[in-house]
This record gives sequence, C-alpha cells and structure tokens, in this order.
Amino acid sequence: MVDPIFGWIEAERRRQEEGLELIASENYASPAVLQALGSVLNNKYAEGLPGRRYYGGCEYVDEVERLAQERLKLLFGAEWVNVQPHSGAQANAAVLLALLKPGEKLLSFELAHGGHLTHGSPLNSSGKLYTVQHYGVRADVCLLDYDQIRDKARAFRPKVLMAGASSYPRDWDWKCLREIADEVGAILVADIAHPAGLIAAKLLNDPLPHCHIVTSTTHKTLRGPRGGVIMMGRDFENPLGEKTLKGHLKKMSALLDSALFPGIQGGPHMHAIAAKAVAFGEALQPEFRSYARQIVRNAQVLSQALMERGYTVLTGGTDNHIVLVDLRNKGITGREAEEGLEKAGITVNKNLIPYDPQPPLVASGIRLGTPALTTRGFTESEFRQVAAWIDAALMSLSDPEKLKRIRMEIRAFLQAYPLPYAAAPIPVPDEVSA
Repeated sequence: MVDPIFGWIEAERRRQEEGLELIASENYASPAVLQALGSVLNNKYAEGLPGRRYYGGCEYVDEVERLAQERLKLLFGAEWVNVQPHSGAQANAAVLLALLKPGEKLLSFELAHGGHLTHGSPLNSSGKLYTVQHYGVRADVCLLDYDQIRDKARAFRPKVLMAGASSYPRDWDWKCLREIADEVGAILVADIAHPAGLIAAKLLNDPLPHCHIVTSTTHKTLRGPRGGVIMMGRDFENPLGEKTLKGHLKKMSALLDSALFPGIQGGPHMHAIAAKAVAFGEALQPEFRSYARQIVRNAQVLSQALMERGYTVLTGGTDNHIVLVDLRNKGITGREAEEGLEKAGITVNKNLIPYDPQPPLVASGIRLGTPALTTRGFTESEFRQVAAWIDAALMSLSDPEKLKRIRMEIRAFLQAYPLPYAAAPIPVPDEVSA
C-alpha cells in the first residue's frame, strides 16, 4: 500500500513541473540540497554549538555545521554567523530578543508598504512585545524617503532600526541608514531574506559593512533549503561599548547565540544545516553569479513588457527579482488576479500596494518574482512570453475555456525547461487521484 501522503507529494511535484512559478519567495533547490535535506542527519539531536553540545555523538554533525558556517562567512564576507535558525522569522525573533527588552523601541519598514510581518506587525510577536513605529514609501513614487526615516528616528529615538522588505523592488542605501542609526544611537539590523543571493553575487548594495546585524532566509534567491541565518560583519563603531572588533563580536554573538538557543529554539535541524552548507557551496561557484545576473535581467524585462501592455509597475521597474504590479487601472483586484492566473497555470501572490484601499486578503496588486523560472533556464525572451501569458489570462478572467487553453500551452512549453531535479513519479493512490 502506498501512503496517500506520497500521492500528494507527487501531485505537488507535477504542479511545480507544469506551471509558471512566479512567487518571489520561491525557488527550486538542487538535487544535492534535497539529498542533504532528506538525509539521516534528520535523526540527530544536537542542542548547542559545535564543540559545545548538550548531547553526545555530535562529532560528525559538528563538522557539518562548521562547514556551513565557514561557507556562509566566505559567501558574504561575514566575521560571525549562526546557521541554526529554522526560518527567517526565527532569525528575526532571536535578534530582537537579544537586543530589546519588552516595551523598548523598534523602528521598521511598514508591512503594508513592503515590509515584513516579523518587523513589528501588531499581528506578530514583534509587534506585541515591543513599542513599534514604522517608516514607509512616498505616495507619489513608492520609493523610500531617507529624510523621512531620519526624521522619524530623531523623533522616536528607537533602540533598534530595522531595514529590509518582502516586497520592495529597489535597492537599499545601507550607508545612509547606518548614519541615521548612529545619529540616534540605534542598532541597525538588515533583513536581506529576499535579495540575499543577489547581494552574495555582488549585484546589490552590501549591508555587511554598515549594519550591526544581518538576517536572511536561505531559500528565495539563495536557492537553498527553507531556513534562516544571522550574520555580523566588520563593525567599526558599535553600540555595546566594546573598544575592539573582537570584543564586540564576542559580546554580541553571545547575546545572539543565547537568544536563539535556548531563547526561542531547541535542537537545530542538522539535515537543514547540511542542506544550507550545500547551497552556500553552490552559491560560491562562478555560475551562481551568472544565474543571479539573469534573475535581475529577467525581472527588468518582465516589468518592461508588462508596462508596454498598459500595466502599472510600481517604482517604474526593479533593481532586484521583484516586480510589483498595481492592477487598479485594469479594474482587477489582487485576489481576482491570483485566482484567475492560477487557473491558467501561473502562480503569483496577491499583494498590497502602498496606501492600498483594499484589505490584505483582497489587495490591489500582485507580486511577481523571477528566481524560480530563471533556475529552469528562462531568459529575456521567455519572460517576454510570460508577460504575454499574464496579460492574456488577466484579460480572460471570465472565460474559463481561454484560461484552460493558456494552461495547456504553458504545460507544453515547459517540457523544454525541466525542473532541476529528477524524481521518479510516485504511484498515486486512489484517494489522491479522486
């Protein structure tokens, strides 16, 4: 008997294989990453850090974690790292726990303007535990206003200034943010979960020379397993009163390590850490930088092709892998677009636009991302075709037959762009087939 769960796994594999994946936070991990993720390391408990575990039998997993640490340091030029966070959300929670006492002040990017839930949203623990104010983008151009951030920081006097986004298509001025943080005595934290792979490939501004602490996920543009990391670079003036880099790193790293474990996590997921190490090794190869360049070129072509078809692309383009589309001039909500595009075999997510008149579950826009299809081999010409399919589907939301024809066309097209892993089809039980 085949367990029905494997049928659902096979159904998901087919969904990924047969459709256009345009969710900006998704990607396809390599066979090597998946092999590590599904390894016997899943069986090992290893609370603590390499050389300082609370369990025996950790001599081999210690080497796995050390290798992940060293590769991550080399990839980003970091002085200190922790590779144990189960997710980017856990990384952010640990950093805030290390830096802030309940009720202390956090200034961060507004969620509705492109920020992240874990940066102080009232729905998240970060918004419940700390006193939070937000900065946003200008209403006219939807770009960050660093003068506004400075004014808010001067008035609010936060202990932590947090930067980074989940749906902002432009680069960040980390140097300017550090100047603001230094002026008000704040600790600067950068969350680079989305553009991490592009930063590692040196295509975007690097936060490590300017930010006290940097967090990230390891999937998205880094193309690894689901997980998170925390990093620190060469901080030349620090808020902890230490006079040397070594002293600062020792004191801050101890705070961060203990905030993660035992602060918010138990044992690390050693299979995931091994998969992170594999992904970091892949990202250190020259071909990864070529891949990252193609991600950005594809996003720029996609945004231009959509604008040529009359769509409103926020900020007039993109610096990274994200394209934000305001659908109000088309008379379509984000939810309608997401549901209709899925019927056509195109997966996107509805997304709030800055100053959105719609609630989050409806939204006025969609967020598109290019990492996953770039992994499948798409270049500029293929993304022009993607724009054509998006437009055709959005103009046919009330025509299920037309959406079905687009889906069949996409499925046939994708046969020339296989997924990066070869998986033997799993027999689908009757329960799943039904």
